[in-house]
Amino acid sequence: MKAEAITPAVDCRELLAGAQFIDAFQIPVEGTALTARQAAERLFTRNPGWIDALLRLRNLLVTPFGLKKSGAAELAPGGMIGLFPVISETPERLVAGFDDRHLDFRVLVDVQAWRGGQQATVTTLVQTHNLLGRSYLAIVLPFHRLIVRTLLQRAFPRGSG
Repeated sequence: MKAEAITPAVDCRELLAGAQFIDAFQIPVEGTALTARQAAERLFTRNPGWIDALLRLRNLLVTPFGLKKSGAAELAPGGMIGLFPVISETPERLVAGFDDRHLDFRVLVDVQAWRGGQQATVTTLVQTHNLLGRSYLAIVLPFHRLIVRTLLQRAFPRGSG
């Protein structure tokens, strides 16, 4: 199955007030026992090599600007999943992300019942703070879209649960 871009169905004011960017991608998942945490772990803990290479390159390029390389330094009530501190979670929604001086972001992983199974949705919200944040967002957006689709399709091949 392919991950499809959808119209985001979240309240930005509640999750990241002032967000200037939001997108969402969704994929069907067979079965009905998957929690949002389980979906997030599938999505963010086993990257393909090319994604890890892009992250290493990103970290090299942003170091001179003092930008965070991950959210590992954040105090996260829900611990970490991959690079992301978990801000809050329910069985149906996990909210992760962190704030930096150039931008703040949140990534939401939602699971919900759908056609006898479930569907998983990844929604990204970004609030930029300055020219560096706006420039960074413009540069990473094409990669972001490809990465999210790839992670969804890899985590849930043929809709598997």
